[in-house]
Amino acid sequence: MISRLASFKTVAVLSCFMALAACSKKSTPDLDAGTGPGVGTNAPGSRGEFETDIGDRIYFSEDQSTLAPEAQETLRRQSEWLQKYTAVTVQVEGHADERGTREYNIALSARRATAAREFLIAQGVNGNRISSIAYGKERPAALCDAEQCWSQNRRAVTVITGGAN
Repeated sequence: MISRLASFKTVAVLSCFMALAACSKKSTPDLDAGTGPGVGTNAPGSRGEFETDIGDRIYFSEDQSTLAPEAQETLRRQSEWLQKYTAVTVQVEGHADERGTREYNIALSARRATAAREFLIAQGVNGNRISSIAYGKERPAALCDAEQCWSQNRRAVTVITGGAN
């Protein structure tokens, strides 16, 4: 009787493990089949291409909305890409680090978004395709009380809002 009970417990435990394993198994796409998530994420004209190959964000110095040379280069790449894919619309999001008042950071992030938007327009992108929004310190990319995080939060991000593949 005791060995039978032990066998039953073993079978029950193994059944539970098998059930959990079946439930937690992730569905992984067959990348060779050309379908499923992750396939073509960097295809020409895609969000993935824009975000990773072109670069969707630029960074600013503390209390600045002036475009650094690195930021200008990223925006030039964005402009070339946007001129190639003329159906794409974007929104430039301005952000600030957590220091300063809410009002100050909203105004600063608005200047950052405007600077990026105006640069894209000056490079030949139709202004009707570009909107902008100021988030201030409300949407941090990194959370900590140090320069390594603050520098990541002083940014403008160009987000595709429509027309991408």
